[in-house]
Amino acid sequence: MPSGPPAEPPEELTSPLAYEGVWRFTAPALEASVPQARHAVRDLLADQCVPVAAAIMDGLLLIVSELVTNAVRHAALLSPQIAVQVTLGANWLRVAVEDDHPYRPKALEADQGDLGGRGLWLVKTLTAEVGGKCGVEHTRSGGKAIWAELPLTPPATSPPLLL
Repeated sequence: MPSGPPAEPPEELTSPLAYEGVWRFTAPALEASVPQARHAVRDLLADQCVPVAAAIMDGLLLIVSELVTNAVRHAALLSPQIAVQVTLGANWLRVAVEDDHPYRPKALEADQGDLGGRGLWLVKTLTAEVGGKCGVEHTRSGGKAIWAELPLTPPATSPPLLL
């Protein structure tokens, strides 16, 4: 049996992939920022050649829309700017929407006749369906960041996302 220190893993296993990193952009807390944020995230993933499955991409873009919409509708008074941060790992991605409003929302199931109120519930549901996770964190500014972390490909046992 050979002795000595364990062999180092090959460099390709320890080096970050070309698309790994963190990107952050800000936008005014206006309705027009919702599609702009969605397109910015989609374009970033395409530009970085991230191998994200189509089902994950569809859910992710809906999550971005919901989170930015919530920030615009509920935080704009105290947060005229919002921030969107995308973090990419080897097999996962995380999107966070940050605002300066201190209120931490809760995901509620709305009644069938309600026109709104399902945004965070939808984010939680989409995230859970693909084995991801989501949450809310306080920021240094006293606001919050609502985030969702998703795998780049759905688990083999995951049902297809129906949007």
